[in-house]
Amino acid sequence: MKGSNGQDRRTECIIVGAGGHGRVVLDILLSARKYRPVGFLDSNPALFGRRMDGLPILGDIQALPGLRAQGIGSAIIAIGDNGTRRGFAREVESAGFELINAIHPSANLAHNVTLGRNIVIAAGALVCAHCQIGDSVILNTGSIVDHETMIGTAVHICPGARLAGRVTVESGAFVGIGATILQCLRIGCEAIIGGGAVVTCDVEPMSTVVGVPARPIKNLLDADEFTAMMIPKAIQSDRHAQLTV
Repeated sequence: MKGSNGQDRRTECIIVGAGGHGRVVLDILLSARKYRPVGFLDSNPALFGRRMDGLPILGDIQALPGLRAQGIGSAIIAIGDNGTRRGFAREVESAGFELINAIHPSANLAHNVTLGRNIVIAAGALVCAHCQIGDSVILNTGSIVDHETMIGTAVHICPGARLAGRVTVESGAFVGIGATILQCLRIGCEAIIGGGAVVTCDVEPMSTVVGVPARPIKNLLDADEFTAMMIPKAIQSDRHAQLTV
């Protein structure tokens, strides 16, 4: 979008995160042409001063006040890890930046979808009627979110994942590539759904499920397993010898 004098009048924005997901977000923003990305921020000092896909890497989060003083007031967090993305979103907002959404033009959203802030919706994603998408959510390439589904804060729905109608995905959950979640189920906070899993029942918070149908992975060790893991084998052998004498 250009003004009468030929200048680009799109709102300038910063992308926080100069990894692979940052490249995806940049491509979405360039395709949508609603915002004009001017650079990346990243926590890796080795990247400072370099360019990625034509944009400079301007420093880390400490550069925010200077950028704000230059009149740049919008940003998006392009970090795949859910907790890290949510944390940086808080920092960026507290620095006075508006968190924007990156929605690929090929994504298909129903007119009555409700969107939060700092959301990435990648190419080919489909979001159906009356869905609610919370802050800092990633709906990755080709994912499907069917009617009346509720996605909580900082959830990542990976490429090709399919959520049936009236599913609830709580804050911080991760739905792996190609996973399927049947209708009316609840995925607990920070749960992990393995790639290709077919979820046929509710998933407990903080748990990991895999397979078809999806089943929980054992995530707590019993006392013997814990001892075996923590004590060196030589000491275990000595203890065993003492007990058998």
